[in-house]
Amino acid sequence: MTQSVVVQVGQCGNQVGCRFWDLALREHAAVNKKGIYDEALSSFFRNVDTRSAGDGPDIDKGKICSLKARALLIDMEEGVVNEILQGPLRDVFDSKQLITDVSGSGNNWAVGHKVYGCQYRENIVEKLRKTAEHCDCLQCFFIIHSMGGGTGSGLGTFVLNLLEDEFPEVYRFVTAVYPSGEDDVITSPYNSVLAMKELNEHADCVLPIENESLFDIVNKIHQMMNSGKLGSTVKPNSLVTSSAGITKAIQEKPFDAMNNIVANLLLNLTSSARFEGSLNMDLNEISMNLVPFPRLHYLVSSLTPLYTLADVNVPSRRLDQMFSDAFSRDHQLIQADPKHSLYLACALLVRGNVQVSDLRRNIERLKPSLHFVSWNQEGWKTGLCSVPPVGHSHSLLALANNTCVKPTFMELRDRFMRLYKKKAHLHHYLQVDGMEQSCFSEAVLSLSDLIEEYNELDATKGGPRADPSRLKIAV
Repeated sequence: MTQSVVVQVGQCGNQVGCRFWDLALREHAAVNKKGIYDEALSSFFRNVDTRSAGDGPDIDKGKICSLKARALLIDMEEGVVNEILQGPLRDVFDSKQLITDVSGSGNNWAVGHKVYGCQYRENIVEKLRKTAEHCDCLQCFFIIHSMGGGTGSGLGTFVLNLLEDEFPEVYRFVTAVYPSGEDDVITSPYNSVLAMKELNEHADCVLPIENESLFDIVNKIHQMMNSGKLGSTVKPNSLVTSSAGITKAIQEKPFDAMNNIVANLLLNLTSSARFEGSLNMDLNEISMNLVPFPRLHYLVSSLTPLYTLADVNVPSRRLDQMFSDAFSRDHQLIQADPKHSLYLACALLVRGNVQVSDLRRNIERLKPSLHFVSWNQEGWKTGLCSVPPVGHSHSLLALANNTCVKPTFMELRDRFMRLYKKKAHLHHYLQVDGMEQSCFSEAVLSLSDLIEEYNELDATKGGPRADPSRLKIAV
């Protein structure tokens, strides 16, 4: 069995990561009734003998002694990490796997990347190596960070570069949360575009998530609950309710519920690595099958049901409806409509009591309404994991390499250019050692090149695929 390590950077990265570990533990607890440390748990957790002094030895088999997450927590403000260490998950994280500072990056990519990157480089590398040494077969690093802030975007992409240098053979999956147009960080377009250049060059796969989409999804769930369409009550300890059991007003920061959606995406993405299945999909197969060109590694994700892990007592969607939902605009985790754009490839990761025949039937049903590139008309990758999410009979995660990500990148470039044309706020970045104005021009050029690659693909879309003409032989 392979292992993966989660590197969570910045406030957003740590909050999403915290939700992931909580939900993963709940999921394993529902399956692993006897409390035995098995291969499923070993993929993301160590079993440590805490009876000996210092860093106790790992226990490969037998009863669970003390589970420790295969994780590295990094933040240049200690608030969120301290909250985690005082919360119910405090014993899951090894105190030696934390890196914090007090002053933060001040919403400045250059401070996160250039200042803290250089300052903490050796410390980060040492802790990454230590984490890797505890793995028998390290397959993947999951990096979770936001794009709009300073630490997430700056130090997050610095860590990505480090991982490529130190562990070139290990896959790098990035879950990047993109800011909305109404973001409260004025410099977020700068931070996002500077970070995009690093993602273009150093990530194997990027799962872009938009705050706006998460907000809309949480809003829809609340509206359904309030209208009684869900057919029943919200569970008392659900993440979409307050601790008092009263539904939160959506105007209150709904970050927990939003982070929960991203955590569920990761939960479904890693299910094949953690549980058995008749058609398990290895994590490295995602990159191999869905990324035909190195820079076009941005995968649009959609999740159904959206309120996984029984946040709400809701009847399961019919199986065929679940497949239809995954391709609808409402279930995408970015503001996009993949049905009206061009697919390079698509992966379906299904969990629960679903047959291969169900998969094939639904693919054949949906195929006529989807546009695939002419050279990859059969570009489907499927995975079946037999263990469903807690509280549901089945679930589906769709990952699409689709040109529908282009509008998100174009809007980001437009917001960047509005500031950059006036050279607004530029001095905050240029006063950082090693930061030059060429960093900005190179970053926006990298983004424009990426957009142009999607444009070239979009230009090939249109009408049914024509068969190439054959050589005519005179009789």
